[in-house]
Amino acid sequence: MWVGSSGALGALPAAALAASVPVGAADDVPVTVRLTVNDVAQEARVDVRTSLLDYLRENLRLTGTKKGCDHGQCGACTVHVNGRRVNSCLSLVAMHEGDSITTIEGLGTPDRLHPLQAAFVAHDGLQCGYCTSGQIMSAAALLTEPCGRTDADVKEAMSGNICRCGAYSNIVAAIRQVRDAG
Repeated sequence: MWVGSSGALGALPAAALAASVPVGAADDVPVTVRLTVNDVAQEARVDVRTSLLDYLRENLRLTGTKKGCDHGQCGACTVHVNGRRVNSCLSLVAMHEGDSITTIEGLGTPDRLHPLQAAFVAHDGLQCGYCTSGQIMSAAALLTEPCGRTDADVKEAMSGNICRCGAYSNIVAAIRQVRDAG
C-alpha cells in the first residue's frame, strides 16, 4: 500500500514500486544548503529532515529563536525568510537554498536595539521572555505588511504568537508606539 500526498491509501503501480527507493535511504543522504543568515553567508551539509529552527539553534548557535511547541502553534520560533515571517519549526532548512534569513540576533544588538526591541522594554512587553523573540520578529514583519491601524487589527495580525504570561496589552502598546513613530 502507498500513502499519497492527500493521505489516501492506494495501490502503488508496479513500475513505480520497482523504481522506488528503499524507505529511509533518500533521507540518509545529507544535502548542501547555501543561505544567508543575518547578512552572513552560510553553507552546510545537513540532514534533509533538519528544521530551519534546529539548524539555526544547533548548527549556528543562534539561540535567540526559541523552540516552543514545535508544531507551529505558539510562534516562539518566528524568523524572517526573505522579509516574511515564518515559523522556523515547520520549515526544513533544505527548502531555503539561496534565501535570506533574519533572526532576532540580526534585528538589533544590545548596544543598538531595533525600535521594537526598545519599545518592548519600554512597555514591559515581556514577562518570562520566552516568547519575546518570536513576538518581536512577528511585529517587525507586521510593520511591512498590510495591516489596519486599530489595536484589533494588530491583535489579529499577531494571533499566531502566544504569550503564556499574558503580556498582550503591553505588546500591542509597544507595536503601536513603533507604528505611530514610523
